[in-house]
Amino acid sequence: MDLILWRHADAEELSEGVDDPLRGLTPKGERQAQRVAEWLNRFLPERTRVLVSPALRTQQTAQALERPFKIVEALGPEGTVDGLLAASRWPEASTPVLVVGHQPTLGLAAAYLMTGPRLAGSPHDPMLRPWSIKKGSVWWLRHRPREDRGEVVLVAVRTPEQM
Repeated sequence: MDLILWRHADAEELSEGVDDPLRGLTPKGERQAQRVAEWLNRFLPERTRVLVSPALRTQQTAQALERPFKIVEALGPEGTVDGLLAASRWPEASTPVLVVGHQPTLGLAAAYLMTGPRLAGSPHDPMLRPWSIKKGSVWWLRHRPREDRGEVVLVAVRTPEQM
């Protein structure tokens, strides 16, 4: 299974009177989302499921793909690694899954999946620290079954500036 983690692009600063979920992308964020979407569309299989946080900035980021997406409450700014893994059906999903979400959840998920439960412990472990995922960046992970366990491979990491 492929799990692609895409952090929302650059968004408006949180200001008084604006609810966090209603913050939109900045012009820079719109350009970032477009560049990353072009790269993703070259490599994502057509059947990829796209799951998006209910926050406006993640929906605007995902819209750059010009593909259908599903809004998933569990992927919101206060989301958890467990919620992300359940929504994506990791590692059993039969199709690739692209999650457009937020820090620190995406960074925690990457750290947990790449280091494995033997090193990272539980996704609830207070010692587990999120890896830094830059705004607009993509981390592409692949689960490969092995004899007695699964293996997670880092396929690609791309920032908007690399596109």
